[in-house]
Amino acid sequence: MASIIKNRAIVNDDWTVVRSAEDGTLPAVNALPAGKVIVPLALWQAERDALIASRGAAELGVWLAPDSEPADIVVDFDKLALIAVDFPVFRDGRGYSIGRLLRERYGYKGELRSIGDVLRDQITFMYRCGFDAYALRADKDLNDALKAFDEFSVQYQSAVDLSPLFRRRAAQAGADKVSA
Repeated sequence: MASIIKNRAIVNDDWTVVRSAEDGTLPAVNALPAGKVIVPLALWQAERDALIASRGAAELGVWLAPDSEPADIVVDFDKLALIAVDFPVFRDGRGYSIGRLLRERYGYKGELRSIGDVLRDQITFMYRCGFDAYALRADKDLNDALKAFDEFSVQYQSAVDLSPLFRRRAAQAGADKVSA
């Protein structure tokens, strides 16, 4: 069984990512592997009711491609155990925007997983965009990747995880005046 990083720990991954065939055709619902599956958004949109009937929300996840529109699954948040965002190549950063939109604009509270060409160098930035699970490329060391969370001691920019440094300093100064 493969492992992933989830909530800053290495855990077993009991999910299978389902991809389209080489020619772009989607698999049939009855041909999906047993267990928990993360299906492409196109399959979810085409076979939503059949997937729910055959699996239930606890065993269903959807993955979004870099050009997917996250608003398309907002109404289905309660029917999905997780949402994954595909990073097909290291240099494609559109998934970061999808993560922030899901968390900040649409209020998604469930597991947000990065899949595809995920490397250690991206983890801190993905975390700041709201990701909490990372399926690293198979040739990468998960233990080494965990160190990415501790590489930066101060963050200046605002993100999903905190407000900008100047606002944090102003809030602290205000709190210091009140306690004095």
